[in-house]
Amino acid sequence: MTRGALSRTLVAMAASVAFIGAVLLVDGSLSRAGRPDGDLGRGGPHVADQNPDAQEQATQVQERQAAYAAALANGTAGRVQPITRLTPTGWVGEQVVDATVDDWEPAIAADPRSNYVYVLTTRYGVPEPCKGNCPSPVIELLISADNGTTWSPAKPLCACQGKGQFDPIIEVVPNSGDVYALFMIEFNVWFTKSTDHGRSWSPPVATYGNVAWNDKPVLAVSNDGRDVYASWNGPTSGDPWVAQSHDAGATWSQVKVIDSSRYYYAFGADVANDGTVYFAESGVSYTAAGKGGKVSGPIEHHVFVSRDRGQTWQDQLVATVQPGIPCVAVGCTTDFYTGHTALTVDGAGNAVVLYDGAATDGGLQAIYARRSSSFGATWSPPARLSVPTEQSVAPAVTSTGTGDIRAWYYQTSGGGNVDAWNVWYRRSIDGGTSWSAPLRISDATSGAPYITAAGFAEVYGDYGEIAITSAGKTIATWGEGISYTGPGGVWINRER
Repeated sequence: MTRGALSRTLVAMAASVAFIGAVLLVDGSLSRAGRPDGDLGRGGPHVADQNPDAQEQATQVQERQAAYAAALANGTAGRVQPITRLTPTGWVGEQVVDATVDDWEPAIAADPRSNYVYVLTTRYGVPEPCKGNCPSPVIELLISADNGTTWSPAKPLCACQGKGQFDPIIEVVPNSGDVYALFMIEFNVWFTKSTDHGRSWSPPVATYGNVAWNDKPVLAVSNDGRDVYASWNGPTSGDPWVAQSHDAGATWSQVKVIDSSRYYYAFGADVANDGTVYFAESGVSYTAAGKGGKVSGPIEHHVFVSRDRGQTWQDQLVATVQPGIPCVAVGCTTDFYTGHTALTVDGAGNAVVLYDGAATDGGLQAIYARRSSSFGATWSPPARLSVPTEQSVAPAVTSTGTGDIRAWYYQTSGGGNVDAWNVWYRRSIDGGTSWSAPLRISDATSGAPYITAAGFAEVYGDYGEIAITSAGKTIATWGEGISYTGPGGVWINRER
């Protein structure tokens, strides 16, 4: 999914509820009854001069579909290949979700009280999942009832009509095991939930009210599931929004957190046991209006904190870094490697944030970790997780108990050569003060056209996640591809 800008339009919750009332549910699908053609549920018309990412998204979808069709024609996609591995001790070895399709940008969540694990993936190259104006790509759901050992066949999270679905996010409510998810229909963020371990899902509810368009959502949920928070960006100049629900996702209100000339991208979120809400977001500047130019000047990594259930928000600047090596892969936007964060809060209320960035403009990016025991007011000195001789991007992090932190990140092989990437795993059992030695968990050395012994050809999507099963084992998912345009696949690895 493309990266977008931000807006100010505040919303009336009643407008959102009225809109949902006009949407008909037919065989589990959203009907466009009551919507003008082309509106797709927005607060206003969706045209390029209102959303600078609209044309970029449409172009990328077309390019990815064309790349997959070409790979099918020449025999390099759509077929299963034998996988060889250098499986690390204690892990089962990475597996591709489906070798016959084009998957990217996955999400994962594990139930801490049962053996259920859930994966969402953004799927191209499949027949339409419902009649009429069905989406491409579509968000597909896979369910495991045995902590990731076996998986159900993939099925659409929602066979909702529209031009495409993007940016899946999934979380398990700790106290109940209910499953909450966000996804986008083109450029609007919707919420849906399941109370029966993913077998059925509620009709999607709009989180955005009257905000004209939204992008890059993340999700944070209270332990009882009643308080639900989503951060995304929208129109104007890059300001972060938070949508929140205090009735388990039935109704939503929206607020812009700060005014800024930067574009903000949310990648990490969590709610502490005491109800404190955290969002980790990066603020990026561009050389031209909109996001048509390249990244300019320093990148700011922020954590937004609320201690009153979203009524007020504090802005904590965690780090300032430089943009690193730009992405020059086929079809890639130059900011693809830039400005990623990840965040988790442990059982004692200590927050750990990971972020990427370079010391000098155009240099090699590194992954850093910082921790806070003061609700984000102060942070420890940065601990570098990646090696200094490689390019590293897009970390993921989670935690359990008091100080058991699990993390992974993408890192190049061969002195920053971006033709070969791997995923590296590290763990801290003291809240992020010290970390285990890095372990390569993208351990396949063959099995897809984009994999060699050195690694895979390209990071495939901004998203990828990590979770901890009820057995206390780490399970992780990420995307690998031949190029930014693809095709590629979603892969999973887990501890034994």
